[in-house]
Amino acid sequence: MSDQTTKTAADPILLSDALKTFEALWSPRIVTRVNDYDVRISKVRGEHVWHVHEDTDEFFLVLDGALEIRLRESGGERSVTLDPGAVFVVPRGTWHKPSASGNASVLFFEPSGTPSVGDRHDEVPDHVDATTGHALGS
Repeated sequence: MSDQTTKTAADPILLSDALKTFEALWSPRIVTRVNDYDVRISKVRGEHVWHVHEDTDEFFLVLDGALEIRLRESGGERSVTLDPGAVFVVPRGTWHKPSASGNASVLFFEPSGTPSVGDRHDEVPDHVDATTGHALGS
């Protein structure tokens, strides 16, 4: 994170304020780091892209709105819906595709440097930012 947006460990970060610093959808911002993990937030609407993280689980916490995550598992495809306050972990190696029919905001925990479109993915649509996260305030 840049020096202008980096907070010290003693400074609390209000997620509601952090979400006001950007408008881009599917473009995660790094709020802080915990050990070797990024704590990222993102505004979402519409569909992401089918993708897989081969070596890491992906943690989702819905802050506002609702998020649907489609999963391709050994028994077939299924979908989970997360309302505000709900958490879900997509296990490593599981193809998944998040989407939101309306506006939603989500918090993620991922190892620093993890691409937002996974290690493998379908074609990335223009509205999805293929990134390892942006500094808060950028």
